[in-house]
Amino acid sequence: MSYLFEVPLKREDLMNEAPSLAIFCDFENIAIGAREANMDDFDIEIVLERLLDKGRVLVKKAYSDWERYKTYRKNMHNAGFELIEVPHVSYSGKNSADIQMCVDALDLCYTRDHIDTYVILSGDSDFSPLVRKLRENNKTVVAMGVKKSSSDLLIENCDEFIYYDDLVRKKAGRNKKRGSSNRKSSTKSGTQKKSTTKASTQAKTEKMGDKDEAIDLVLETAETLLAERDGQLWGSIIKQTIKRKRPNFDESYYGYRTFSELLEDAQDQKLLELKLDEKSGGYLILNLGPEA
Repeated sequence: MSYLFEVPLKREDLMNEAPSLAIFCDFENIAIGAREANMDDFDIEIVLERLLDKGRVLVKKAYSDWERYKTYRKNMHNAGFELIEVPHVSYSGKNSADIQMCVDALDLCYTRDHIDTYVILSGDSDFSPLVRKLRENNKTVVAMGVKKSSSDLLIENCDEFIYYDDLVRKKAGRNKKRGSSNRKSSTKSGTQKKSTTKASTQAKTEKMGDKDEAIDLVLETAETLLAERDGQLWGSIIKQTIKRKRPNFDESYYGYRTFSELLEDAQDQKLLELKLDEKSGGYLILNLGPEA
């Protein structure tokens, strides 16, 4: 039985730990790139999931001739993006959306010092001058695009470049793994005694979430953060990151009294390797376990 307590983090500690992000999306470039690469429709949710690993997203702007992409408007709006309408002008030799996006990004750079990371959702080499200017102003620049339609010039100028293709592949792998896990759980439950009524089972499900879902959230977040951090990874940082993705996350919903108890469960299943910090009473995540 664990009696570990968790020290609540002060707001200023959280603010110092998590960078502030601004996202600028050249929607046409990335949506067309995904379509030409024979992917499903562009999924903004997996993009945000990945970026929320990096910090707090304070600004989200997407630029396009939205009359041409009406089917995407609802999803982008629901994801919290400000949709900037930039109609196509046939006689212009330059994409007006690119120009407007550059102007807005630089305006934010010069007027909002607290935003330290800029995310460019595009693989267009025309954004290379913008990236260089942002970095001259001591901003971290992360870009994301589809592999086939992303310029080497843009990739080389950024602090980090993320391939949208990798996010799609990773999501497919998670879905496959979860499907396999669900089939195993279903087979196992079929051999157990059917002593509970349908009503009581339904009531229990409504009161408590699936523990596997909570552990999956922890593992996915830990995997990303361990790959990006050279230093120590605290359990509290994992919880902060999950809360950015899912503000309503509460480990008690999954049957755990504390987040430390959730981490311990993952370790018991050989999914994580933990180290207890005696001074703080918190856990350090050393690496993923052999069963992860």
